[in-house]
Amino acid sequence: MNPLRRASRVAGFGALTLGYGTGFAIAHRQAKGATKRLVRDAWVKGWSSSLIDLFAIDVRATGLVPGNENGLLVVSNHRSTIDIGIILRLFGGRMVSRADIAKWPILGRAAASVDTIFVDRQDTISGMATVRTMRRCLEERDTLCIFPEGTTYGDDEVRPFHQGAFVAATRSDALIVPVGLAYGGAAGFVNEAFSEHLLRMASAESTAVGIAIGVPFRCDSRAAELARQAHSQVSDLVRVARTLAEAQR
Repeated sequence: MNPLRRASRVAGFGALTLGYGTGFAIAHRQAKGATKRLVRDAWVKGWSSSLIDLFAIDVRATGLVPGNENGLLVVSNHRSTIDIGIILRLFGGRMVSRADIAKWPILGRAAASVDTIFVDRQDTISGMATVRTMRRCLEERDTLCIFPEGTTYGDDEVRPFHQGAFVAATRSDALIVPVGLAYGGAAGFVNEAFSEHLLRMASAESTAVGIAIGVPFRCDSRAAELARQAHSQVSDLVRVARTLAEAQR
């Protein structure tokens, strides 16, 4: 372990998040109308790219990022906090996140500032409100990024998907974009505090991640069928991502 590298990355994480958050707040306040979304996407992609570079994340991707003329619902398996940066760098848009993250130091405030949608899955009222917000987001032809497993897991098995986002999608013309993620090394975020996870990631020399982007499909079925189709495709894409993550460079 290199203590200097770990300290510089942890400090850099705080500085980049605070710096981008402040800059975004100023730029977003000055933007008008439809340009607000463009400003948001530019800033979140910049922040994500900077953090990926800072932590030496070796992103190995396959597949194409589609245009979002009708809105996109990006659905992925969830293994690490790094997932958020990778997805935002590729797609921009708004994330859907569990409610407790809003209380995390630095990151929670930054997430709230870029219109992250927070949901308490144990609260029915919160869940219903979140579905309405997601529906409005997709009807406005924005990009919405979700981890429908609901939390992080430590292996490649894709757990059952919550259906809330798919219920929202049935009322839109959006496309669903399946994504599979797999990591080399110990990047998983399971049964530990965020501070512990941050220190462990900051100590790693580099981290390989495979990401496979699937073929978008239309929201022309019931929510349960959309969730089943997305789950099947994400499961297949994770196997592709695993091959990428473990390939020798």
